[in-house]
Amino acid sequence: MVSSFKAAERLKCIKSSGIRRFFTLAREIPDIISLNVGEPDFTPPKHVLDAGWQAAREGKTHYTPTNGVPELREALTHKIYRDYGLSYDPDSEILITVGGTEAIFLALLGLVNPGDEVLIPDPGFVCYEPGVLLAGGVPVHIPLLEEREFKPSVDDVTSLITDKSRVIILNYPNNPTGAVLSHDEISSLVKIAVERDMIVISDEVYEKIIYDAAKHYCLATFKGMQERTLVINSFSKTYAMTGLRIGYVYGPKDLVSPLWLVHQYAVACANSLTQYVALAALSGPQDFVKNMVQEFDRRRRLVHKKLDEIKGFKCALPKGAFYVFPNVRSFGSSSEELTEFLVREAHVTTVSGSAFGNYGEGYIRISYATAYEQLEEALTRIEKAVKKLH
Repeated sequence: MVSSFKAAERLKCIKSSGIRRFFTLAREIPDIISLNVGEPDFTPPKHVLDAGWQAAREGKTHYTPTNGVPELREALTHKIYRDYGLSYDPDSEILITVGGTEAIFLALLGLVNPGDEVLIPDPGFVCYEPGVLLAGGVPVHIPLLEEREFKPSVDDVTSLITDKSRVIILNYPNNPTGAVLSHDEISSLVKIAVERDMIVISDEVYEKIIYDAAKHYCLATFKGMQERTLVINSFSKTYAMTGLRIGYVYGPKDLVSPLWLVHQYAVACANSLTQYVALAALSGPQDFVKNMVQEFDRRRRLVHKKLDEIKGFKCALPKGAFYVFPNVRSFGSSSEELTEFLVREAHVTTVSGSAFGNYGEGYIRISYATAYEQLEEALTRIEKAVKKLH
């Protein structure tokens, strides 16, 4: 190695992902039950996977247009119009990305100037803060508190906005808390964005994974928002295609063009074959999604009921996504110490709440995107292990 080598200064403030750390750890323990990664344990339907094989047989292994294959972009315009009544130009207002995570990074790198302030949810998805920092921006944390059902307070958001505020990131249904915003709650937030002339990055990758009477509202449907909103979405969660890495962005041309430019030089285009897999998933029957969400609901109720019966856990019933975010302060240890204890004593991996921000301390995230029987066993192990802490 070159003796004078030093990593880039911009990386000094970037921490490794707490989720990936436990993902690696889980692979090292033979009987581990992993409840840490946000990854559906389902396999997409045969006709969806066959589309990838068919694309390969037809030689569709070459570069696609930078913004994605035309058929997929066209199908996405039909999807968002069908779901929300929104119209986007498939040639200039939709970009196919390498998963939703790349879409978020593109949005921040393409729109944030050094010193710009970006409001991010706390607790929030682990890539938001690093993305802001790598773009040269300043992350400003919006506290999501348990007593407010992990929803942002209008007063908090208003008080955090300064002359340097440029972007606000919202993520509902929410990771890690499972919270969902009502129409009125979103209306109050978008009013602030319009009045303060802010860009909104709306991470809606869990849009189809909602329960009970909850409803998802796309932020771009609200008055004055389509022209200032980038809607981030992905095939990863809805169609259990996390490893295929296909995401997408909707937005006005002026906001999408900078993302296109960064994407062009970062990856040239998303994987060609998996774009055809995504097209098949989007265009075919949607029974798979409905059935998967029904099973998630069954697991959600199991995990919530069982955790409420285990001394030391205080757990709200989530309305979306596939996570519970129980309060574990009564154990008297940090959330990271508790997750490490559960690995050692129960051979179950979860994620410390602090991995999602300072306001996540005192909580842990448990993913119920794994088999029902595995969840039963994991919860039995957890119950047995934490008895040692009382």
